[in-house]
Amino acid sequence: MHRLLLRNLVYSLIFILFASCKTYRLGEVKSFSATQKTIENSYFSSNKDYVYKCQMDIYKNHVSGIVIIKKISETAHRVVMTTDFGNKMFDFEISPIDFKLNYVLPDLNKKMIINFLKNDFRALLRQQYDVNESFTDEKNLIFTSIDQNTSAYLFYDNTSDLFLKKIILTKNNQEKINFIFEAKSPTFAEKIEIQHKDFKINIRLLQITENETE
Repeated sequence: MHRLLLRNLVYSLIFILFASCKTYRLGEVKSFSATQKTIENSYFSSNKDYVYKCQMDIYKNHVSGIVIIKKISETAHRVVMTTDFGNKMFDFEISPIDFKLNYVLPDLNKKMIINFLKNDFRALLRQQYDVNESFTDEKNLIFTSIDQNTSAYLFYDNTSDLFLKKIILTKNNQEKINFIFEAKSPTFAEKIEIQHKDFKINIRLLQITENETE
């Protein structure tokens, strides 16, 4: 049954890649001059293990398991996902420029799935962004970081805590992926949701262990 789900997952990915995505526009915001030249996502900056219950909905397929993320150097993380029964599904090391696949379940060993995992987790674990523009509205400080035809919009809570609430990634002005965070600590998000806009993939990471941050 599990093997059949994974096979359907692969077929679904191929089918839904052709769905359309919408042009992204910020709402009513005011520009301001930010003093900082860079901005950070610090949720995975601790050296402690980040352990989550992972739920992936890919078109009509549902896959669940346990994801463990650990920082292994200043720029790299190791990501391991197992089934609920402890069987390894994938294991890789990733940084902004490198990707090392240690293991992947044969049914998941498809180029499209590997690229999807690599791109999503590379974006999720990216720690630093150059600031190109900065805006504010009633609830958020918004920083944009532009790299050729790709842009990241980082939304921070407009309070003294300045927790990162959301990252929106666009390409050629088309909204691609939303990363939504719920956190009580600047280095650990209890809930993370990854929403694809160009095809029907939704990933939820839910805290299942206490994470004592420094």
